[in-house]
Amino acid sequence: MRPTIKVTLRLLAFVLPLAIGAVVVGFAGDFRQPPAAKTAQRRPTAVRVITLAPVEVLPRVSGFGTVAPAREWHAVARVQAEVVETHPRLRNGEVLPAGTALLRLDDTDLRLALAEIDSQLAALTVKDQTLAATRAVMQSDLELSRADLARQRQLVTQGTAAQASLDNAQRIELAARAKVVEVENALALNAAEREVLNARRASVARSLDFTVITAPYDLRLTDVAAELGQVVTAGQTLLAGEGTEAVEIAAQFPIGRLGPVIRAMGAGRTVADLKARVRLPAAGHSVVWAARVDRVGEAIDAATQSTSIIVRVADPYSQAAPGERPPLRRNTFVEVVLMAPPGPALVAPLDAVRGGKALVVSAEGRLERREVSLGYSIGDLAVIADGLAAGDRLVVTDPAIAVPGMEVKPVEDKQLAAQLAASAAGAAGSAGRGKGTK
Repeated sequence: MRPTIKVTLRLLAFVLPLAIGAVVVGFAGDFRQPPAAKTAQRRPTAVRVITLAPVEVLPRVSGFGTVAPAREWHAVARVQAEVVETHPRLRNGEVLPAGTALLRLDDTDLRLALAEIDSQLAALTVKDQTLAATRAVMQSDLELSRADLARQRQLVTQGTAAQASLDNAQRIELAARAKVVEVENALALNAAEREVLNARRASVARSLDFTVITAPYDLRLTDVAAELGQVVTAGQTLLAGEGTEAVEIAAQFPIGRLGPVIRAMGAGRTVADLKARVRLPAAGHSVVWAARVDRVGEAIDAATQSTSIIVRVADPYSQAAPGERPPLRRNTFVEVVLMAPPGPALVAPLDAVRGGKALVVSAEGRLERREVSLGYSIGDLAVIADGLAAGDRLVVTDPAIAVPGMEVKPVEDKQLAAQLAASAAGAAGSAGRGKGTK
């Protein structure tokens, strides 16, 4: 019995699980239920936006040019002489005030020439005095001859004197008159000679003034070519310098970029009415000088279609500060900014409205495409003329798939809005500065 029980138990252990599995499989179809339906919901795409609002805009346009002195001076020798004295600071780069005696030439020969002319003038004075005395005597003799001639004429008329006596009296009167005329001619020649000598004296005295070279105005020496003991010739350049009272920058501006800035001032205004500033990019900061528009260049550049506008910076050397503000020196490459009076306007990043189209987020949170007109641009900053209004939420970054009508999640970019406002106002270091107005 025991072996039979073991065999039976083994069969049950194998068959029973198979039977239970078959029952479960058979009834599984009756208990089967469809899976719960899951609703597919797409999350809105996040986009950065700025809410448009009027900001203060400074219309401006940038050009570039090099610094040049407003006045240049070259000292040219007017006489031939030796350099006998020079200023102790007569060397390149020195700044000397107006009226400073820079060098002196030997004037010995000129002074000798003056002394010679003065002696000739003195001799003429003595000759004039002698001739004047002689003329007085000759004039008395002439008067006596004329009286005798009148008497002889009367006697001849009365028949008491011969014609020969009258003729002799006439000859004596003519001789006396000739002597007076001769003395008067000599006095006239002396007067003419005196004028010649006075002209020569003035010329020599003028040349004497040329022996001392003085600074005509506050001057920075740029080239000293004369040395102590050197003999210079007339026409030789002795030294050169440039005035320190002002510098000029002839900056080039595209014609098309000037128009919007000039129009921003209103009708009847010209380039001369624009305000100007000069900017020198420096490490870590920008150095700015106030300037004024002085004049417009005479021609348009054929290759670039740009015009030259000359601005003037007054007293650039006194504004210099070591380590902070260098002096405006010749050939320094600088930026010139021309500005119109500021006014309110809507601004946006230029990339957000490129091609005359922009994306905005509607009140329902969906993308809308707008046609936009630009007034002008300042670097990366666009000034809106039409198509957008205050309160519009402008998309400043394109989403991965930008389809009008799609639902988006706007994220306000306050930092960018602040940067745009600073750039529009012309703040130093703001975005878009220094690239010109289109």
